[in-house]
Amino acid sequence: MTNTKNKPEIVFMGTPGFAAGILSLLVEKGYPVKGVVTVPDKPAGRGMTARASSVKTTALQFGIPVLQPESLKEDSFLETLRQWNVPVFVVVAFRMLPRCVWEIPSCGCFNLHASLLPQYRGAAPINHVLINGEQETGVTTFLIDDHMDTGAILLQESVPVDPGDNAGSLHDKLMLAGGPLVAKTIDGLCDGSLKATPQPLVSKGDLKTAPKISRDTCRIDWQHDPVMIANLIRGLSPYPAAFSTLKTEDSVQDVKIFSARAEWATHSDAPGNIVTDNKKTMKVACKNGYVHILEIQAPGKKRLETPAFLAGFRNTRKATFL
Repeated sequence: MTNTKNKPEIVFMGTPGFAAGILSLLVEKGYPVKGVVTVPDKPAGRGMTARASSVKTTALQFGIPVLQPESLKEDSFLETLRQWNVPVFVVVAFRMLPRCVWEIPSCGCFNLHASLLPQYRGAAPINHVLINGEQETGVTTFLIDDHMDTGAILLQESVPVDPGDNAGSLHDKLMLAGGPLVAKTIDGLCDGSLKATPQPLVSKGDLKTAPKISRDTCRIDWQHDPVMIANLIRGLSPYPAAFSTLKTEDSVQDVKIFSARAEWATHSDAPGNIVTDNKKTMKVACKNGYVHILEIQAPGKKRLETPAFLAGFRNTRKATFL
């Protein structure tokens, strides 16, 4: 661990793995984390056992105090934040903060967002960047205000989106880019060298958003073109995963699709029709082409590459995706 001498003390707020990765990097770089704020433990799994957030787990590994307020306006919570008396609050993938929280630190309260703001404001920027087929994204630090992802920009760094990226790989790339950017932001705010710039004005028609992913978002529409469908699949892989309803002679079930390849083609197949050699390949007809299924998972089964899936699935002759 790097020497903490002359590093500003911080409070860190976050929840998922993306935030936990940033927290780990800051600790390794020697930033003294006075405390961590995250969500309360939530029941999960078949036994509904209380499960801690990734950020809490990471904080405890480093021996950092953790607060898990039900309400961010609790008097006891606010008093603890004031007593910690740090110059900067760092927020990564957390809830919207009320003014009574973000006004506390003397040098500022900032957020790391996984896009190049003002584009892709919202809860799921990584997914939507891929779903929309973007070739570039990035990370942004900005001062928190009363609205969602609208605060003045502090620093940005671009990250290329490679053709082979999915939500998992892009998540990791942005986390690696985000850590050093957060460190630079902390230093710049505390030494006074960093000035915030209002977000550029973008017309509503040109502004792309990143709302929370719903089940409807994940359902594949075979009426769309192959690139649009392949982008949806990579944008939701590995989690929560795109899905489609597979109908056979004796069953109807939702299957998850994790990897696919687009093929432009002229054909007369109905959207959702399956074309397969029953051994190694399976493609699904869609508008102006086909989508080659590369990885798939049936309910209660393991995620499989297509040849392994076909080896145990002999009912393809009358099968179709709805």
